Formats: sequence, C-alpha cells, structure tokens
Amino acid sequence: MSGRATAIARVMILCALAAPLAGCINYDGVVQRGYQVDPQALAQVHNGESKEKVLSVLGTPSTTSTIGGDAWYYISQKVERKVAFMNASVTEQRVLAVYFAGNKVTRIANYGLQDGRVFDYVSRTTPVAGGDTGFIQNMLTNLLKFG
Repeated sequence: MSGRATAIARVMILCALAAPLAGCINYDGVVQRGYQVDPQALAQVHNGESKEKVLSVLGTPSTTSTIGGDAWYYISQKVERKVAFMNASVTEQRVLAVYFAGNKVTRIANYGLQDGRVFDYVSRTTPVAGGDTGFIQNMLTNLLKFG
C-alpha cells in the first residue's frame, strides 16, 4: 500500500471511531421535565379565584388530590447528568399546589426539593410488599414447580 493510501485509511478509521461521539457534541446534561411555572401567569391567580380561571391561566394540572381536600398540583423537575449515558440525578423539584374550597382558591403553595423527598412521577410503577424478583428467578421457580 502506498503512503497516500495508508494516510487515507487512517483518516477513514479515525472518522469511523469519532462518529459515535458526534451525539455528545453540545450536550449540556440538563433536562427540564414537567410543568414550567410562568411567573406572570401565577401572578394572575389569587385567593378567591374560580377553578375555571385557574385552569385557563395555569392550564391542566400534573395531578389532583384524591384524598383529604381539593387541590391541584403542577409538578416539575430539573435533572442533570454529567455524561449522556450515565444515570440522571434530580437537582431541582418544584410542586406548585393550588388548594380549593367550594371551587374557589383558598391557598397557593410552592414547594421545593427542600420541602420533601424526590419522587418519580414518570415511571408509573407501584412498589409492592415483599421481595422484588426478577424474570430469571421467576422462570427458575416456575420450572422447579413442574419437576
């Protein structure tokens, strides 16, 4: 192989090795999830406002209370990860709570990460009592039942 062909081959190999890293260019590692509170919209909601006004100003809540009163919750999280393939960690969490009595706002609270614990409202998993077994353990257990 000539010197020129060797140089071209080296450049092609270098490009092939560098191509997977192209997705990491300009990666800042910060992801904002959930409801983003607009301070101007929040300033329009006061005690005594109707649910319809809150709905039109703040939009649909992330979730609502089901026990012990009537409240709407607007939830947001800011997660960061140093490298794209690493696990993310929650660095900021906000819960805007709007409490109602008789379809009128009675109180507005803005809770942060310091007010509670981090929770995962996206995974849609429910913890169960007892041990958490894996797929292979279940298969082996069921195979032994037939033996």
